Amino acid sequence: MFSLLKRMKWQEALMSIFCALLLLGQIYFDLKMPDYMSDLTVFISSYNPKLSDVLSVGLNMLLCTLASAFLCIACGFLTSKIASGFTFAVSEQLFEHITGLGQEEMMKFSVSSLITRTTNDITQIQMVIAMGLQALIKSPVMALWAIEKILGKSWELSLATAVFVVIICVFIVVIVSSVIPRFRMVQNLTDRINKIAGENLSGIGVVHAFNAEAYQNSKFDETNIEINKLQLKNHHTFAFMQPFMNLSMNCLSLCIFWLGAALISSIPAVEKASRLTMFSDVVVFSTYATYVVMSFMMLVMIFMMLPAAEVSAERINEVLKTTPQICEGKREKGINTGTVEFKNVTFCYPGSPENELENISFKVNKGETLAIIGATASGKTTLISLIARFYDPVSGQVLVDGVDVRDYSFKGLYDKLGYVTQKSTLFSGSIADNISFGRAKEKISLQDIDTALSLSQSKEFVEHFDKKALFNIAQRGKNLSGGQKQRLCIARALARNAEILIFDDSFSALDYKTEAALRAALDNSLKDTTKIIVAQRISTIKNADRIIVLDDKRIVGNGKHEELMESYSVYKEIASSQLSKSELS
Repeated sequence: MFSLLKRMKWQEALMSIFCALLLLGQIYFDLKMPDYMSDLTVFISSYNPKLSDVLSVGLNMLLCTLASAFLCIACGFLTSKIASGFTFAVSEQLFEHITGLGQEEMMKFSVSSLITRTTNDITQIQMVIAMGLQALIKSPVMALWAIEKILGKSWELSLATAVFVVIICVFIVVIVSSVIPRFRMVQNLTDRINKIAGENLSGIGVVHAFNAEAYQNSKFDETNIEINKLQLKNHHTFAFMQPFMNLSMNCLSLCIFWLGAALISSIPAVEKASRLTMFSDVVVFSTYATYVVMSFMMLVMIFMMLPAAEVSAERINEVLKTTPQICEGKREKGINTGTVEFKNVTFCYPGSPENELENISFKVNKGETLAIIGATASGKTTLISLIARFYDPVSGQVLVDGVDVRDYSFKGLYDKLGYVTQKSTLFSGSIADNISFGRAKEKISLQDIDTALSLSQSKEFVEHFDKKALFNIAQRGKNLSGGQKQRLCIARALARNAEILIFDDSFSALDYKTEAALRAALDNSLKDTTKIIVAQRISTIKNADRIIVLDDKRIVGNGKHEELMESYSVYKEIASSQLSKSELS
């Protein structure tokens, strides 16, 4: 928790210091009250009390109360500002850090866990700061200040108070140490329940189609019941704290008055002034002792929230301290234009015992079209993801424009690439917003958007929308078909005017007519653009300048369609399974 507070901006830190000073003032006025009560007791107990003296003391007590109330309101206002500003800054840092994480780090944390850390965990910390910052400062200071005021009055009463303080501290430590591990388990289970809920909502169509509502409900209930049991244990444990604190405070008051009565009785009756002074000290002592216990009671309220916030802070720090394995270089430009080369590249996924790719070597020149085909899980997507530096190879080099991709800055590399992922991902917003995605800070004309729509064969359906390119896309493109989403993703890549276009099985949702028109448009309009196409259809790639066949982690074929049909059995088997004899001939 405190390590996370180091990320507080200087404005919030300055307000925190000012708030602490206001709290010290509030404590000062609160602790002046028992002194005035002592004076009031002496005046009232004297033989000839003067009304003016009583009114003067009462006026001082009223002014202290008003001053304390004003400082309390000011502290509450500042605390709210500090909590909102701090959580805003942490949320911003956390989101920016997550967007900079690579595939390896995303696999480590999981999407559901990262969502929980950016929402629920942030809220836990905000609650503690907003509700507990005053108590965390005020309670220990007030307790120590009150103890300092009563230490010199009576060692018997001081000893009794010290015994109760030790008992209370031991009790709090035992309670908090027992619930912190369970709070950590609750947060992990919250990750799991978010994952289950997210899967259920995103795949609700499949759930309905397989009549699996009861099955999904049982999965959710299993985790939900486990969270409920843990939270019940936590609350049952915390339920002991408030009664124990009330009992301690009442027992301490009873003990002080009992001891005070004994001390007063031990003073000879003739020493009336000494008895009056001792009586006054007992009243003041009981008030200060009550302040001490009340300080611990305030801490108890915070300790009920602090364990959850501590666990949340640890989880947030875990993300913020994670260093991305993919680090950018400084180079902005390459040696040449539009070339991609693999030199003896070997790659395996983090934690995997086996290589995914072994000894991959090839080169694509400017304006060429390279096609990559192979069986399922042969490493096609993995291969092209190395070009975009989603991962770095274990050995070998991946060169873009004659420069190792690890030497480029992220901007320098990604400005050269137009990447269409295997999964069609669109964002909520207009079609124009999605096509200009990543170029928001640059000026992209309506003509560029229109050209990208035309080349991707998207214009034919976009023109039918009421707002055309300003048509609003629902979250995850739910109001579009699979083919429409795929074509818009292609349009987004084309709008970048990149040197190299990478299509990761990006024509699979298109019918043959649309695909043929799209490939013709790319060949005619982007002759100088290098194109790398991963596909499953032979018809998609057979006219490529070169085709690479992947099998068993290696390149087992490299050449044109006709050459591969004659020389490589793996490619011939794939082609024979898709095309008729007349088409093959």
